[in-house]
Amino acid sequence: MADPIPREHAGSDPERPDPDDPGESSGPDGRGRKPRKKRPFWQELPILIVIALVLTILIQQFVGKVFMIPSESMETTLHGCTGCFGDRVLVDRVTYDFTDPGPGDVIVFSGPQPWTENEIAPQEPSNFFAKAVREVGSLVGFAPPDERDFVKRVIAVGGQTVQCCDPQGRVMVDGKALTEPYVHWLDSKNAVQEPFPPVKVPAGSLWVMGDNRNDSCDSRCQGGGGVNGTVPVANVIGKARFIVLPPSRWGGVSDYNAQESATAVALGAPAWQQGLPLGVGAALSVPTLFLGRRVRESLGQRKKRRQ
Repeated sequence: MADPIPREHAGSDPERPDPDDPGESSGPDGRGRKPRKKRPFWQELPILIVIALVLTILIQQFVGKVFMIPSESMETTLHGCTGCFGDRVLVDRVTYDFTDPGPGDVIVFSGPQPWTENEIAPQEPSNFFAKAVREVGSLVGFAPPDERDFVKRVIAVGGQTVQCCDPQGRVMVDGKALTEPYVHWLDSKNAVQEPFPPVKVPAGSLWVMGDNRNDSCDSRCQGGGGVNGTVPVANVIGKARFIVLPPSRWGGVSDYNAQESATAVALGAPAWQQGLPLGVGAALSVPTLFLGRRVRESLGQRKKRRQ
């Protein structure tokens, strides 16, 4: 009878896997399996890039998107200029799925037809590579998007009446003057708002204006102003939340609601209207006095006849 194999030599059998050997593993059937070899990083890099782009597109389509500020119409809340590195803002695309834009919100929206009918369409890149670079750049706010988008502040919503100005030069909503701390003037010595007549904002629309009040073509002038200058809520892309670039400008975007501190304004009528009651009263005083005398004389004659 053969001697039993000592326990300490049990792993020396060439047909049995050594459980301590990292190069092999024991499967359900007891046979050894070699682990999968890792792919080189250069092979995984294109896959990672594709996944990152897909996730970026999905996030920016449904959650939030970075937009470039192309002009100075929202100074000093948002910096922007033609041909320079303006602010890049993160726009929340979720909030307005559950609620409508409100007064004070800074919104990004696609220009409605009256806003864009006279606009010159952006020039398309001449080749596929340039177009692809522009598309990728627009995803992260480093290039302007193809669509004609605008960024403005909501001043009034559907059903409200907006006009300018009260005696102190303030915009009024439903007869109440707004105190707007975010308004910027190019020339503080000439801080006078351009007047416009009352406009009742249609239901489902918004009246928007730039913070750089006299250097912004907004609801006051787009489409000729008036109702044509309002923006349908359906055109709103999202709410501007944060300035993400440049680093020196990091911070939130103000959504101060000036309507909450608005004050009622009693607008005086024009001078000719104020004098109208006095003129009418004077004109009617003579015939009234004459008729009064006739009535008194008639009553006096009746009294004498009865006596």
